[in-house]
Amino acid sequence: MPTIELKQATKRYRIEHGRLEAVRGIDLTIRQGEFVFTVGSSGAGKSTLLQLIAGQIRADEGLVLLDGVNVAPLPLFPSARIRRNFGYVAQESHLMRRRTVYENLIMVARVSGLTREKKLMERTQKALSIVGLGGVGEKYPGELSIGQARRVELARALINSPPILVLDELTGNLDEDNIWDMMHVLTELNRQGTTVIMATHASMFVNIMHRRVVTLVDGRVAGDVAGGRYGEIKERKSKFTLDH
Repeated sequence: MPTIELKQATKRYRIEHGRLEAVRGIDLTIRQGEFVFTVGSSGAGKSTLLQLIAGQIRADEGLVLLDGVNVAPLPLFPSARIRRNFGYVAQESHLMRRRTVYENLIMVARVSGLTREKKLMERTQKALSIVGLGGVGEKYPGELSIGQARRVELARALINSPPILVLDELTGNLDEDNIWDMMHVLTELNRQGTTVIMATHASMFVNIMHRRVVTLVDGRVAGDVAGGRYGEIKERKSKFTLDH
């Protein structure tokens, strides 16, 4: 079962007057089947952390391992074997607006080596059904509501049945009803064994669900609490209030 390990992982970005350490010295282990919320104020390093975990970017220092294997062995792209372990949803939409929902999903399904049209369609229909959108396959992204579009992004991440979902602000800009629906889907996937790693500002839902909460402050892990609440920092025996 895939275990994710970050060992002193650090990522820097060039800025106008030097370099910014987006995350620094991160030590973190996530085991298969966990549901982990990553929280923190804007700029705390949540997106960078999730990109490192999913192999979207490479650490400048330290290691990011999946069952002991480097997630990003190449400067730009993880290996195909590593990619198949992750379903990744970025903070910004990656749906191609000039392609239908089916076409968007089929493009990802082909990465797994699936080529038969019937099988491709079956897989896309199953993914859309999981997120409750069985009837939108022929629509274009521009015809969808914000909530529907984010569900399609999730279906896209699920298309190849990865054991790990890495979700960056999947619930951003959604109303409470849509967030609840999304959380129900993710809870059921997690119950079936899928690891869920999710960056979110939805503090109410984090508090209600009582899952593991990893809090980032200035690129460092400030708290890591099992069954935690938004912004709770167990190690300091206090609660840290974050900007929403």
